[in-house]
Amino acid sequence: MAAVANAWMPGVERADGTITGGRLHGGAPRAVWHTTESDPKELSARAIARELGDDERAAHLVWNPVNGEIVQLLPATAAATRRPQGTATDWAQEGRVCVRVLVLGHSAFPFTNGPLIGLDRILEWLDSWGVPRHWPAGSPIPRPASLPRPRSVRLWAQGGHFGQSQVPGSKADGPGAIDIERMRGAAIPRPRPEQAPSTSPQPVWRSHNGTRPHATTSPS
Repeated sequence: MAAVANAWMPGVERADGTITGGRLHGGAPRAVWHTTESDPKELSARAIARELGDDERAAHLVWNPVNGEIVQLLPATAAATRRPQGTATDWAQEGRVCVRVLVLGHSAFPFTNGPLIGLDRILEWLDSWGVPRHWPAGSPIPRPASLPRPRSVRLWAQGGHFGQSQVPGSKADGPGAIDIERMRGAAIPRPRPEQAPSTSPQPVWRSHNGTRPHATTSPS
């Protein structure tokens, strides 16, 4: 029986005060990663989440990869607010889920060069929502080259993981040149194949009463 996906990530702190961008429109599930442009050694995920709520900006998760702190602001069933400037489409509403993860770090210094404490927990939660662990648009490229780069609607439609700089209509340049191989997390173990029942003949032993099937105890 398939596991039930939780709208709220189990075991993480919740923050209040943010608004949502409305209903999700359905389609391929995806996750979008961006950076806060702040030092994860100086600020907490809780502090960033509070700032987002005060400014009526939204993300689903705020994550500090240095210490593993995760704060959730929105359930997975809600869209993050505000469409990119200059576009008529709110891409945050596209998909069965479109989870936005804000990572404490700077786009100029890829956060994948350091510890990624808590990443596997986030990926497992996204797994439960059907977000595949692949990056259709490839690795995000570093600034400033990411700014004029076109964002592909075709790749976006496939679902999966994206940097904010790869979202159609976005003018953001984060999260920078992160290592998407590390972002795939620990390898998911494949299920063991079921072993067919043995068809080899059972060993036998002989006694004065004749031939009997082998047993785990010695004959009396």
